[in-house]
Amino acid sequence: MKIIILGADQVGSTLAETLANEKNAITVVDTDAAKLRELKDHIDIGTIVGQGSHPDVLERAGGEDADMIIAVTGSDEINMVACRVAYSLFQTPKKICRIRSTSYLVSEKLFGKHGIAVDVVISPELIVSDYIARLIELPGALQVLDFADGKVQLVAVKAFYGGPLVGQEIRLLRQHMPNIDARVAAIFRKDRPIIPEGSTVIEAEDEVFFVAAQENIRACMGELRRVDKPYKRLIIAGGGNIGLRLAQNIEQRYQVKLIETDPERCTYLSEQLNKAIVLNGEASNRELLIEENIEDTDVFIALTNDDEANIMSSLLAKRLGAKKVMALINNTAYVDLVQGGEIDVAISPQQATIGSLLTHVRRGDVVNVHSLRRGAAEAMEAIAHGDPASSKVVGRAIADIDLPEGTTIGAIVRNEEVLIAHDDLVVESDDHVIMFLVDRKRIKEVERLFQVGFSFF
Repeated sequence: MKIIILGADQVGSTLAETLANEKNAITVVDTDAAKLRELKDHIDIGTIVGQGSHPDVLERAGGEDADMIIAVTGSDEINMVACRVAYSLFQTPKKICRIRSTSYLVSEKLFGKHGIAVDVVISPELIVSDYIARLIELPGALQVLDFADGKVQLVAVKAFYGGPLVGQEIRLLRQHMPNIDARVAAIFRKDRPIIPEGSTVIEAEDEVFFVAAQENIRACMGELRRVDKPYKRLIIAGGGNIGLRLAQNIEQRYQVKLIETDPERCTYLSEQLNKAIVLNGEASNRELLIEENIEDTDVFIALTNDDEANIMSSLLAKRLGAKKVMALINNTAYVDLVQGGEIDVAISPQQATIGSLLTHVRRGDVVNVHSLRRGAAEAMEAIAHGDPASSKVVGRAIADIDLPEGTTIGAIVRNEEVLIAHDDLVVESDDHVIMFLVDRKRIKEVERLFQVGFSFF
């Protein structure tokens, strides 16, 4: 597939690397020549220096025969104009646009062929705030991902000493929870992936990914670690778009305090929020945190635009008694350094956003993609189509499907029913199949599995 990416910041460069590794022809456009040179030094891609919304720049980038344009520059306006230009001049089949300002997201009429000609709108702030809200709702989870409109969840937890299943084989999961069906999709042990089998023994400190119906998730978590009490009191550091969206999302269910340094922004935040308390000050101010009873806080969430500030304020909050701390970290090199130490969860906005973008890039009828383990692994939801003659999955038991190495099927959603994957479960047409891939190089093979042969037509 020939794809033009506008913007070489963290999201654009991470996306370019991901898609280039999957053998797509990628061209990245940006005004920063140095940034493009650095990107080209370690990825096999084309680069064009220029403004992505300019017709001549898009033409030089190969707009005439591009299959897709993904506009993820830091400017909403440039992204929207670029998509409109790509449609008007080149009839580019698919146009994906990153939008940050909520003002543009109010009306659906703004987008579409007769509007700005955007096929897919991605809002990073909305994606990240929803992601954090799910982590808050499931205390102890490292990652929470929704599939099939929330009917199924894939959850990552760290197995602790004393958990009922720790030190035991996975096959005993059914004995521990005879009335609940769940499946361990993958295990990461000291950053090394392990494809789980019935005889695999779960060890303390393992990062375990498991799949279950949404209503059974908490029971499954209890098998791997002591269950954390539901959160009540939260402090959010940073009143930007993500901090505001998160506070609006959770203020009716939790006691929320939001710390912001800019007095004018504080006034705006207080007008937008109903129950949350807005505080003017520095989140790294020790006296302020003590004054606001940080020792009684269940979760401290640092969401400013400054990675170092987020890390330092989170460390301070943890030292002063906050039970859990989460930090938004843009620099992917920092994520692995800090997560799992005193910072409980490091949130990478790039990885959260990349998953949403990949959903619209994948071939076959792929309806959900989530990037896992900082891009090392991937979870995918694909819809099976066809019949046994035209499909490589329909009419076959899971044990008989020729899955690429490192790929496991975790669950199937059939109509409204959640079916946890077992070897004898037969895939039917229109099933939503939820898979876990520890080797992202196998994605093309998985996509081919779900593409229907010509006999279907």
